[in-house]
Parts: sequence; C-alpha cells; structure tokens
Amino acid sequence: MAKAAKERKFDLEERLLEFSTRIIRLSGSIIKTDPGRHVALQIMRSGTSPYAQHAEAEDAESMDDFIHKLKLCLKEMRETRRWLRLTYHVPLVEKPALLTPLLQESDELIRIFRQSVITARSRKNQT
Repeated sequence: MAKAAKERKFDLEERLLEFSTRIIRLSGSIIKTDPGRHVALQIMRSGTSPYAQHAEAEDAESMDDFIHKLKLCLKEMRETRRWLRLTYHVPLVEKPALLTPLLQESDELIRIFRQSVITARSRKNQT
C-alpha cells in the first residue's frame, strides 16, 4: 500500500512538472502586445505555482498546514484555468485549439486537488 501511495505522489509531481513546463512554453508563445504580456506573466505565475506549492505540502508541519498548502495549489490551478480560457477566447495565441489539452489537464488537476483537500479534511476530523 505504501508503494502505491508513493507512486501516486510521484505521478502527481511529474504531472505538475509537465504542466508547468507547458505553461512556460505557452507564455512564451502568447502574442507580444500589452494585453498579451500581462496575461503571459499572470498565467506563468499561477500555472507554475502549484508545482512548488505541492513540494511545500509534502513538507507540511501539520495537517492544517498540509490542507492550507493543498488549498493554495487548488486556488492557483483555478486561476490558471481562467487565464487559459481567456487566452483561448481572445485569442492570444496563433492556434487557440492547441490550448484544449492544457485546459483538460488543468480541469483534471483541479479535481485532484479538490478531492485531496476533502480527503485531508476528513482524515483530520477523524483524529
């Protein structure tokens, strides 16, 4: 059981790394206008934050701290999804359709973090 949990954690870390990498590449491809630069910086900030916040959650000092860090990951993922949607709808990239897989991944990561918060709260309340 411990091995399976460790593999899941590793998989999430890798998914967040890949997501952050794709976000950085996307930010570099957003059109170089004032609105484009603004969105590129915002999406890069919020889209790379969950990778670092997840590492913080792994080293949480308490269950409350762990839950707080997971909620930060969730908050940043939701913000990133909004910036992705805006980038798609304006559009701020040459081929907006290429954003669809990134939007899908953000949806999945949001669901993962939301469920993780629910699970952590439940475990905290059981103690």
